[in-house]
Amino acid sequence: MARSNQDRMSREEAGRMGGEATAKNHDKDFYQEIGRKGGEATSDSHDREFYQEIGRKGGEATSDNHDKNFYQEIGRKGGESRSDSNNSGRGKMSREEAGRMGGEARSRQRD
Repeated sequence: MARSNQDRMSREEAGRMGGEATAKNHDKDFYQEIGRKGGEATSDSHDREFYQEIGRKGGEATSDNHDKNFYQEIGRKGGESRSDSNNSGRGKMSREEAGRMGGEARSRQRD
Protein backbone atom coordinates (compact mmCIF):
# COMPACT_ATOMS: atom_id res chain seq x y z
CA MET A 1 0.00 0.00 0.00
CA ALA A 2 1.48 3.36 -1.02
CA ARG A 3 1.74 6.13 1.54
CA SER A 4 0.88 9.72 0.71
CA ASN A 5 3.36 12.52 1.37
CA GLN A 6 1.33 13.54 4.42
CA ASP A 7 1.74 10.08 5.94
CA ARG A 8 5.50 9.91 5.33
CA MET A 9 7.84 9.79 8.27
CA SER A 10 10.20 12.75 8.71
CA ARG A 11 13.95 12.17 8.62
CA GLU A 12 14.11 13.16 12.26
CA GLU A 13 11.50 10.57 13.21
CA ALA A 14 13.13 7.88 11.06
CA GLY A 15 16.51 8.63 12.63
CA ARG A 16 15.08 8.49 16.14
CA MET A 17 13.35 5.18 15.49
CA GLY A 18 16.46 3.72 13.87
CA GLY A 19 18.59 4.82 16.79
CA GLU A 20 16.20 3.27 19.28
CA ALA A 21 16.16 -0.03 17.34
CA THR A 22 19.98 -0.06 17.18
CA ALA A 23 20.24 0.66 20.92
CA LYS A 24 17.99 -2.34 21.66
CA ASN A 25 20.20 -4.65 19.60
CA HIS A 26 23.66 -3.58 20.78
CA ASP A 27 25.49 -3.22 24.08
CA LYS A 28 28.04 -0.80 25.50
CA ASP A 29 30.96 -2.68 23.92
CA PHE A 30 29.47 -2.16 20.45
CA TYR A 31 29.31 1.60 20.93
CA GLN A 32 32.81 1.72 22.40
CA GLU A 33 34.17 -0.19 19.42
CA ILE A 34 32.53 2.03 16.79
CA GLY A 35 33.69 5.09 18.75
CA ARG A 36 37.25 3.77 18.79
CA LYS A 37 37.14 3.05 15.05
CA GLY A 38 35.71 6.49 14.35
CA GLY A 39 38.40 8.15 16.44
CA GLU A 40 41.13 6.26 14.62
CA ALA A 41 39.67 7.14 11.23
CA THR A 42 39.43 10.80 12.23
CA SER A 43 43.02 10.88 13.49
CA ASP A 44 44.20 9.29 10.24
CA SER A 45 42.48 11.93 8.13
CA HIS A 46 43.17 15.10 10.17
CA ASP A 47 46.27 16.90 11.34
CA ARG A 48 47.26 18.72 14.50
CA GLU A 49 45.73 22.01 13.35
CA PHE A 50 42.31 20.33 13.03
CA TYR A 51 42.40 19.27 16.67
CA GLN A 52 43.66 22.67 17.78
CA GLU A 53 40.78 24.35 15.96
CA ILE A 54 38.07 22.10 17.39
CA GLY A 55 39.61 22.51 20.84
CA ARG A 56 39.56 26.29 20.46
CA LYS A 57 35.95 26.26 19.29
CA GLY A 58 34.94 23.99 22.16
CA GLY A 59 36.70 26.22 24.65
CA GLU A 60 34.94 29.29 23.27
CA ALA A 61 31.55 27.55 23.40
CA THR A 62 32.16 26.49 27.00
CA SER A 63 33.27 29.99 27.91
CA ASP A 64 30.15 31.47 26.33
CA ASN A 65 27.90 29.12 28.29
CA HIS A 66 29.45 29.30 31.78
CA ASP A 67 30.17 32.00 34.34
CA LYS A 68 33.13 32.55 36.65
CA ASN A 69 31.66 30.29 39.34
CA PHE A 70 31.85 27.35 36.94
CA TYR A 71 35.58 27.90 36.39
CA GLN A 72 36.25 28.40 40.08
CA GLU A 73 34.46 25.16 40.89
CA ILE A 74 36.23 23.05 38.28
CA GLY A 75 39.54 24.56 39.35
CA ARG A 76 38.81 23.67 42.96
CA LYS A 77 37.74 20.13 42.09
CA GLY A 78 40.75 19.62 39.84
CA GLY A 79 43.07 20.85 42.55
CA GLU A 80 41.52 18.56 45.13
CA SER A 81 41.71 15.59 42.79
CA ARG A 82 45.37 16.20 41.99
CA SER A 83 46.14 16.78 45.66
CA ASP A 84 44.54 13.48 46.60
CA SER A 85 46.47 11.54 43.95
CA ASN A 86 50.01 12.65 44.84
CA ASN A 87 51.25 15.48 47.03
CA SER A 88 55.01 15.17 47.47
CA GLY A 89 55.45 18.53 49.24
CA ARG A 90 58.95 19.43 48.03
CA GLY A 91 58.47 23.15 48.41
CA LYS A 92 56.35 23.34 45.28
CA MET A 93 52.85 24.74 45.09
CA SER A 94 50.30 22.06 45.89
CA ARG A 95 48.14 20.86 43.05
CA GLU A 96 45.07 21.93 44.95
CA GLU A 97 46.46 25.44 45.28
CA ALA A 98 47.41 25.52 41.59
CA GLY A 99 43.87 24.43 40.65
CA ARG A 100 42.31 27.04 42.89
CA MET A 101 44.56 29.76 41.52
CA GLY A 102 43.85 28.66 37.94
CA GLY A 103 40.11 28.79 38.55
CA GLU A 104 40.38 32.24 40.13
CA ALA A 105 42.56 33.52 37.28
CA ARG A 106 40.08 32.25 34.71
CA SER A 107 37.20 33.88 36.56
CA ARG A 108 39.05 37.23 36.59
CA GLN A 109 39.45 36.97 32.81
CA ARG A 110 35.68 36.58 32.45
CA ASP A 111 34.86 39.64 34.61
